[in-house]
Amino acid sequence: MKLNYDRKSKDPTYFIQMGIRNGKKTTTKNVKRIGKHSELLVITPDPLAYAKKQVEEFNKEYQEGKIDMSFKVDYTEKLSATKDISSRSALLNVGYFVLQNIYHDLKLSDFFKDIKSNSKITFDCNTINRFLTFARILDPKSKLGTFDRLDSYYEMPSFEYQHILRFMDLLEEHYDNYLEHLYTNSESIIKKNTSVCYFDCTNYYFESEDEDDEYVDEATGEILKGLRRYGPSKEHRPNPIVQMGLFVDGNGIPISMCINSGSDNEQKCAVPLEQKITKMFNNKQFIYCADAGLGSFNIRKFNSMGGRAFIVTQSVKKLSDKLQKAVFNDYDYRRISDDSPITISRMKEFDRFNKENLPLYNDTVYKIIDADNAIDVGLYEEKIYKNGKSRMVKSKALLKQKIIITFSRKMMEYQRHIRNAQIERAKNILNNKNVEDVKKGPHDVTRFIKRTSKGQDGEKASDYYEIDHSIIDREEKYDGYYAVATNLEDDAKSILAVNSKRYKIEDCFRVLKTNFNARPVYHRNRNRIIAHFMVCYTALLIYRLLENKLDQYGTHFTTDNILDTLRNMNVMNTQDAFYTATYTGSQVCTTLNGIFDLGLDKKFYLPKELNKKIKKIFN
Repeated sequence: MKLNYDRKSKDPTYFIQMGIRNGKKTTTKNVKRIGKHSELLVITPDPLAYAKKQVEEFNKEYQEGKIDMSFKVDYTEKLSATKDISSRSALLNVGYFVLQNIYHDLKLSDFFKDIKSNSKITFDCNTINRFLTFARILDPKSKLGTFDRLDSYYEMPSFEYQHILRFMDLLEEHYDNYLEHLYTNSESIIKKNTSVCYFDCTNYYFESEDEDDEYVDEATGEILKGLRRYGPSKEHRPNPIVQMGLFVDGNGIPISMCINSGSDNEQKCAVPLEQKITKMFNNKQFIYCADAGLGSFNIRKFNSMGGRAFIVTQSVKKLSDKLQKAVFNDYDYRRISDDSPITISRMKEFDRFNKENLPLYNDTVYKIIDADNAIDVGLYEEKIYKNGKSRMVKSKALLKQKIIITFSRKMMEYQRHIRNAQIERAKNILNNKNVEDVKKGPHDVTRFIKRTSKGQDGEKASDYYEIDHSIIDREEKYDGYYAVATNLEDDAKSILAVNSKRYKIEDCFRVLKTNFNARPVYHRNRNRIIAHFMVCYTALLIYRLLENKLDQYGTHFTTDNILDTLRNMNVMNTQDAFYTATYTGSQVCTTLNGIFDLGLDKKFYLPKELNKKIKKIFN
């Protein structure tokens, strides 16, 4: 701050002038009027000395963050004309400062610095990766949409759209190294719980109706399938899809991922990805945990070696007759809570509305069955013939494992409630619709409708439809039962507790699809499709690390609570002199400021103050 006045005037007016540097823009502004020379003569014989002293005091207050400034407001002033087709918001997001802390700790700037030193690229890879990642969390759009919104972030990064596309090609080239770098450096932020690794697969659809053709790898000559292929969509869409396999640790923090063609069998991606993370773990032992669709014979066999173990869900319906007989044999069942013996009959018959039976209603009972013969649990393995073709055949190999059968009265009632609603819908179809016009599927309500044809000799048979009670009885037989296969020798309660946390990986997919809008995917180029999911994976990792830090701080907030706060943390430029916060205080905001010490809980910010916050993060 300095004194400003017209030195040629006989009666100058003294002002306190502030030098303002806002990004690349530098200007000066009179922020306080001290008074005219003639006015000040009334209170002091030396107005110039008085004015200089006022500037000194103002500078002291400025350092303390408490200053009195005055601005002229012209209510007739018009907005500046621009060439933009539509108006844009002048708000700038500072919520990404929180994400920047974690991004910096991942040392990705060092990763891209090494890449840049070994290439001729001139654009800033790290800046592009930063804001593609932040945008995926705070304002998920297409890459072009993100490019158009770069001026909504406080730093207002500047790079060309073509640089984004070239960067994505470069990112895909370093796929394995990038994922390994993220894993290694995330360890320094939060100690991972890799004693258990949860694995699951999902798929993402494209805004396209055409799948990719096969192509020849120029380096190996191998014929490869395109990524965008038709396959069983999780969302039952008719679009081409791409498949993602994801490993997370016991706390739900991503470890690694893989991207495969949408038509691939998801079971085949588990072992190759697991081999990669085993190398990252330096052959450290861990438990593989997944659902039944990712618990094939080959997967279980792989996790029976090298000190690894597996816990996978097991379909009770696919068990052999011998094992099913053991399941429904009402002996040797025990309560999980106290290991006391109990029968399934007792679990089905007690009065659940009696308050004394509430502990029993909330409890689960279990039984352990040895099942070393793979054929007994309905496992298949790939058989390769001499002509190179392969097919899945029932495995007859021996595999050390046991089946933990559980029964829950609460689950039984829930499943029957769902089925009864389906039966009512099936009855409604019989009464009001043509059954042949209704979509059919293995899990559709039409499975309860039975068709019988009757007719006399020489006459066309007539079709009659009715509810098939034999199917209802067959399904009710399994209500409340659940099975887990494992080769661990631990007690059943511990194994079931580990399996119960598989929801964490499902929650990761929910965040990616719902909160980060990872689909639909708009890219067509294979490299850029993979790079898109590498950015999504980075965003998920940063968000999960942030969520874990909040939990360690002793607080827990929903995903919507956290993201709404970060997205609403915007500031408004006030006459280039300072920024005004346009967001309110909240529990999430207070907690984030407590963890990261960013001081983003004030109403007003000087430009240099926000610039210092950014520099503090980078240092």
